[in-house]
Amino acid sequence: MPINARYTHTNLTARDWRKLVCFYTEVFGCIPKPPERDLSGRWLEDLTALPEAHLRGLHLALPGLANDAPTLEIFTYERMVERGLPAVNEPGFGHLAFHVDHVEEALDLVRRHGGSAVGRVISTRVPGVGQLQVAYARDPEGNILELQNWSQVP
Repeated sequence: MPINARYTHTNLTARDWRKLVCFYTEVFGCIPKPPERDLSGRWLEDLTALPEAHLRGLHLALPGLANDAPTLEIFTYERMVERGLPAVNEPGFGHLAFHVDHVEEALDLVRRHGGSAVGRVISTRVPGVGQLQVAYARDPEGNILELQNWSQVP
C-alpha cells in the first residue's frame, strides 16, 4: 500500500536562477511565488552532503494551475559542478512539457529569449489520442523543454 503523498515541486538547478526565472515567466507565464530563498546552514549541509552549502532561488507557479498546485523551484548553488548538455535519451529527468496554442510561435519565443531548438516541429496523428504538434527546445541553460499542442481528431 503506498504512503499518503502529494506532489509539491520540481527543482531545476540553474547556473543563473534569476535569468531562468525571467525566461520561464516571460515565455510561459509562470508566476513568481515569494519569498526568494537564501538558504544555508548546517541543516542544508546535512541534507545535501555538501560542505558549506548555500543556495538562492525562487519558486514559480506553473501556468494553468491553481495557487496551491506544484511549483517549479529554480535554485542556484553558490558552488556548482558543471556538466554537458542534457540529451533527450539519457536516464533521469528528461524535460519540462508545456501545452501551447501554437508550437511554432512558442518555439520562436523560446529562441528570442535565449533558448534554442533541439529538432524540428512535428505534426503527427497518435491513434486513439488525437493530433499532436510538438517540438523539443532548450531553455537558455540547455534544459530540455517540450512544446506541445494536442487536438482531437474525429
